[in-house]
Amino acid sequence: MSVNTSAAEASQPRSAVDLYPSRASSTGGFIERTEPVVYAPDKDDGLLARRLVDQYEEQGFFVLENVFNAAETRVLQEELARLHATAEGDRRIEEPGQAAVRSIFAIHKMDSLFSRLPRDRRLLEIAQFLLHDEVYIHQSRLNYKPGFRGREFYWHSDFETWHVEDGMPAMRALSMSVTLTENTPNNGPLMLIPGSHKQYVSCAGETPENHFRRSLRKQEYGIPADEMLAEMTKKNGIVTADAPPGSVIVFDSNLMHGSNGNITPYPRSNAFFVYNAMSNRVLEPFCAQPPRPEYLCTRAEVSAVQPLEKVFPGE
Repeated sequence: MSVNTSAAEASQPRSAVDLYPSRASSTGGFIERTEPVVYAPDKDDGLLARRLVDQYEEQGFFVLENVFNAAETRVLQEELARLHATAEGDRRIEEPGQAAVRSIFAIHKMDSLFSRLPRDRRLLEIAQFLLHDEVYIHQSRLNYKPGFRGREFYWHSDFETWHVEDGMPAMRALSMSVTLTENTPNNGPLMLIPGSHKQYVSCAGETPENHFRRSLRKQEYGIPADEMLAEMTKKNGIVTADAPPGSVIVFDSNLMHGSNGNITPYPRSNAFFVYNAMSNRVLEPFCAQPPRPEYLCTRAEVSAVQPLEKVFPGE
């Protein structure tokens, strides 16, 4: 697909004004969202069914089942296992208090299938359509959530962290979670609060130095107060994103989400790709801390994702 973003529009300066202050006081609060959710000027251009576009706009997410066929999914699962055994360094994150792998970051920069996957047209064109811009990968990761030992990911809006700690100016970004195992109601699937993307939750506290070293294992700052979560869920409820392997969960950057721990024998492993609009590239963090490392926030090596005709071996 083509994205009708002019060079002049793409080069316009981005505001350094903090439109979404957070972690600046002892209390939090709600800030109404004023920017679009769906940026596409023509919501009926045929790429997505209109019901999915409307669901994304109103609820902040949708699920596409069986995007990847059985053979493709099997190759992805093999790569998941290989990286589990070989990934090293800071990008490999372990569960708190144990050696089980929790996440591996910057998978789009590895010499592997996961460096090609976000260039698959089945993913890329959806991101370009909803954001109506050329896009780049702000962050990517594998979340393993192993059986018996997989810990929870507490309620949060990704945008709150990307804004405060990375300097992402606006919400013109989205995540795609590619399910690599069965995501069932029992093994800690993604939980979403429909409609929560329409309000920004400003959180209490102050970002500690090198917060990312702890938050990747257990997030303690940038999470809403209990009463705010209760208010959101009372109004909108909670939905679990159950899906077979090879499916794709698409959700807005500001959607409140989390997941329970996994005490079943069945791992819940997904690959996440965060597409950010080129016009929404990060600035300096909106907190009194240095930028997070490049493996968590693409800052120095920003380039628009280009489609790849052959993503999987043997195509």
